[in-house]
Amino acid sequence: MRFFSKLPLSGLLLAGLLGLALLLVPARAEKEKTADTTKKDEGFVSIFDGKTLNGWKVSAKTGHSRASKNKSGGKWEVVDGAITGTQDIKGNGGILLTEKEYGDFEVVLEMNNDYGPDSGLFLRSNELGQAHQAMIDYHANGNLMGVYGEGLRPGYHIRNFSFGDKVTEIKEMKADFPLPVSPAKWPEFWKHGQWNELRARIEGNPAKITTWIKGVKFMEYQDKIKRMDKGSIALQVHGGGDYTKQFVRYRNIRVKELSK
Repeated sequence: MRFFSKLPLSGLLLAGLLGLALLLVPARAEKEKTADTTKKDEGFVSIFDGKTLNGWKVSAKTGHSRASKNKSGGKWEVVDGAITGTQDIKGNGGILLTEKEYGDFEVVLEMNNDYGPDSGLFLRSNELGQAHQAMIDYHANGNLMGVYGEGLRPGYHIRNFSFGDKVTEIKEMKADFPLPVSPAKWPEFWKHGQWNELRARIEGNPAKITTWIKGVKFMEYQDKIKRMDKGSIALQVHGGGDYTKQFVRYRNIRVKELSK
């Protein structure tokens, strides 16, 4: 108080204005951040209620369910607000599809998978698992958000990195769309054991597919062949191996249908 008592009135006024400005800067930044998030999420609709699998169905018709002789499509349930999938018996997986079909759309979700099980985000899928896939091959030599023609003929497989033995290690792969995050920066960018956002967009036929990881564009691919116009959104538990004690987890799943 002694310091301020020695300041002239103009100095006190200036100090007060500076203090008020410092208080308003964080509030303004938070408001702008909220506005940006709201704009980015505008038009999206939740397709998972966080409690049940209403609006979803399991398919045992893919090649990933051969271990059960296509009698079951893996084990899918809601645990702690997340769709959780695993093999129901050794080597037996499958897919979980939306009952609704979509044409041109963008889908966003959060994942927190164990490092080991092979999964995927299927776009325009049928019950046989034939789809455009945004890859969630979360294991050594796997990839996130590359693109793959699952069960399509002719197929395609495009990626710009592969995982090493550890989830913190990636190796850059040659691709037309270059890797946007360097291997050195990957451990800072990707947070294993936490919820990370993945996003995929599909539009047109032949399809143009774009994917993002945590808001960073990771792949853009233009297919050259006309295929299905629409299909379900699906999540995968891969068949093979023994992943009955490891899990894939997805939550906050939202979709935005794109007008043509």
